[in-house]
Amino acid sequence: MRSVQTRMVWSYLLLIVLVVSVLGAAFTALMWNYYYGSAQSSVKQRVESAMALHSRSLSSLTLQDQADYLLQYMSEGGPTRIQLLNSAGELRIDSDGFSPNIRYATGDVKTASTGETGSWTGVDPYFGERVISVTAPLWNEARVVSMIRYTSSLQQVDDMVAQLIRMTFIVGVAVVLLFLGLSLFLAQRIVMPIRELTRAARYMAEGDWSKRASKRSHDEIGQLAETFNTMVSELNKREKLKNDFISSISHELRTPLTSIKGWSETLKESEPKEDDEEVKMGLSIISKETERLAGLVEDLLDFSKLSASTMELHTETLDLNSPVKETVRQLAVREEGTKVKLIATYAGSPLVVNGDANRLKQVIINLIDNAFKFTPAEGTIRVSTTVEETLAVVTVSDTGSGIAREDLPHVMEKFYKASNSHGGSGLGLAISKEIVELHGGRMAIDSERGAGTIVTIHLPLLQKADG
Repeated sequence: MRSVQTRMVWSYLLLIVLVVSVLGAAFTALMWNYYYGSAQSSVKQRVESAMALHSRSLSSLTLQDQADYLLQYMSEGGPTRIQLLNSAGELRIDSDGFSPNIRYATGDVKTASTGETGSWTGVDPYFGERVISVTAPLWNEARVVSMIRYTSSLQQVDDMVAQLIRMTFIVGVAVVLLFLGLSLFLAQRIVMPIRELTRAARYMAEGDWSKRASKRSHDEIGQLAETFNTMVSELNKREKLKNDFISSISHELRTPLTSIKGWSETLKESEPKEDDEEVKMGLSIISKETERLAGLVEDLLDFSKLSASTMELHTETLDLNSPVKETVRQLAVREEGTKVKLIATYAGSPLVVNGDANRLKQVIINLIDNAFKFTPAEGTIRVSTTVEETLAVVTVSDTGSGIAREDLPHVMEKFYKASNSHGGSGLGLAISKEIVELHGGRMAIDSERGAGTIVTIHLPLLQKADG
């Protein structure tokens, strides 16, 4: 499997090679056209100047006289060679005074023999060097009688162009190597934090949750590392909550099961007697512990539904006072056993809301049940319903032990238990909060250690009461 770094380097390298190749080819083409175009233009210009100056004189002369005229008036020396050809392309004389038996059939000569000035670039078939040649025709009346051919060696131009091509190639290779090094460096910088994230994730998969990714920058990779670390912290927190929950729920389930099992065996071994107090007490304990187990199971089921977002509300238009009154009447029987007074006051007008009566009762039951658990004998629990503008308000307050300041921000979190002195799954307040929010409302808790607790629920009214 090719790594991300390798793919990045290859991508950068191919892109740079492509760019450098295109630019190098364009530069070479420009230099080629410039130098060879300049050489050709220079020879053409000399031919045009010579023909403008000498063509009239040469046209009236015989071929031999033209050769003498060329040597006497047109031969300038230097790198440019001047040749006189007859109409068949055979050499009659050149600027050096030689007239070897040579017949030219190059492109410039063929063009000139038709009456046009022609040019050609290539290796001279007789002198063996690369030249650029321009040939112009000499007319006598209506026919071409001879041709003047100018040739210039391209040795210096070829050397210059070859040197430029070599320099271009060397610079191109240097640029590619430079960008290859830079791409390796940049790819390493990009891939390094990803590798650290991969290592940290691998450690997590192996059960080591203490590893963190280093945030090396503030770009997307840095944000990814920060998000990863936040995720790990959150997973650590959830793992701890899960372990605490498992430990707590195991204890909570074990206690009633032990009681049920013990009393079941006791009742099984005892002889049945009419009005046996021991039997009554055992059956009472079994009943209470069974209810406790059922409550724990209901909490777990509700938690599972909320976690999977599958909890459904069977809403209807109702007066919020009704489920609150029913709940208070249902739990008022606990006053005698706990010696805690339960007082309720209700709004004078209906509090019309859109809600699920059973789920709302579940919330009120949980809040009043918590108040009974944490309020000592001779204490008071107050339940009230009121109206605040467009909101229906339910308040449950007690004179109990209250909640410590450090625990207060967490008591509505899943699995959190502020105190282990009372049984429970640690899910009641979290489930209640979720149910209230599903109704479009909010729940708040205000408490102080030793000063009691106040829980307030706000739900949106469908309409204002008529008073």
